[in-house]
Amino acid sequence: MASQGSQVTRHVLDNGLTVLLKDVHTAPVISWWVLYRVGSRNEQTGQTGISHWVEHMMFKGTEQFPAGVLDKLIDREGGVWNAQTSFDYTAYFETMPASRIDLALQAEADRMQNALFDPAEVESERTVIISERQGSENSPTFWLHEETRAAAFRVHPYHHQVIGDMVDLHTMTRDDLYTHYRTYYAPNNAIAVAVGDFDTAEMLARIEELYGSIPPGPEVPPVSRTEPLQQGERTVRVEREGNASYIYVAYRAPEATHQDWFKLSLVDSVLAGASAPGGNAIGNKTSRLYKALVETELATSVGAGMYPSIDPYLFSIMITLRDGRAPEDVQAALDAEIARLVEGSITEAELDKAKKQARALFAYGTESVTGQAFWLAFSENFTSYTWYEDYLEHLEAVTLDDVREAASRYFRRSQRTVGWFIPVAAHEQGGEG
Repeated sequence: MASQGSQVTRHVLDNGLTVLLKDVHTAPVISWWVLYRVGSRNEQTGQTGISHWVEHMMFKGTEQFPAGVLDKLIDREGGVWNAQTSFDYTAYFETMPASRIDLALQAEADRMQNALFDPAEVESERTVIISERQGSENSPTFWLHEETRAAAFRVHPYHHQVIGDMVDLHTMTRDDLYTHYRTYYAPNNAIAVAVGDFDTAEMLARIEELYGSIPPGPEVPPVSRTEPLQQGERTVRVEREGNASYIYVAYRAPEATHQDWFKLSLVDSVLAGASAPGGNAIGNKTSRLYKALVETELATSVGAGMYPSIDPYLFSIMITLRDGRAPEDVQAALDAEIARLVEGSITEAELDKAKKQARALFAYGTESVTGQAFWLAFSENFTSYTWYEDYLEHLEAVTLDDVREAASRYFRRSQRTVGWFIPVAAHEQGGEG
């Protein structure tokens, strides 16, 4: 049934596959997404990074579409395809000319159940993923993020980076990967979304034809490791080779379905400039932190943001220090701005501006059928596609009292983890992690 006033229709097949359809006839294009409810949040110690690795293996072929075949077919038809793994999901998509979308429907139905996981391909991809991790390790901010998040989450699996720990990348087996695939890649653990130029009844019939006979998988293991209450500020200091110093501050933040999530997203806009969950941002030169840190030449850049997550996550602030500036001085300036915020200094004019910027970012991030399809799948994963549809309505409902109260409640020193990256000469650095 479609929700009132919505172009989206939601269906659940007998095997548990959730299907969201939205016909958009502005261009002869369709975007098809299949999102699985599995990400690094679902991983056990010893198998960190397994969801991302399985994502890679899904491009290594089936009997119907051997490795490399779909690349050529989709390219020949004028389409694009890709995938992404995050904390809370793994998603695959194809955006194709409308008349060629059946190839995408067939491809995802096939690899939902028939991916080969050839042992030689597994070993080849092990090398690729280890190299990917090593490439990330060339960035000082990767180490700072990893160490700070590990300190912020001691129990919950958000503790780990999506790429996984290096020791696990060396030791995981083909059987580990295949078991993960068979556990989580099933229609009852998937959300399928089509947005674009199609007839809804015809599209649903074709999806039923291709996906309806795929048997449901086992009941997915629950994630039950709730993070305990933080008992005071935590600090992390990372000393490695690098060309700059960084400060990363992570405050406890609520899950996306919590009423305070939208309040804090507007606080974020006032504090560091408007940003959207998908990574889009508006220039932040009028934000409080830019004025306090960059214009005063304490820092060269500053940014902040939140991620819409299934479980409580973090409100993060990232600062790149200007050369020669002491972290203590920059931290003090940041803390002074946070104190102002907590004292209730946000004005009605700042809130109105934040809402205006949020509307602009939202429009920009969802103008394509690919963007719309992603947001429908993404939102359905942690609550309902209506979270996306009602996004602006939720923001508009936030009052000045709401943002002031949220700022004072969440920006508490006892509920944050502070990480400093201090560059050192190579001979001073400790053993490799």
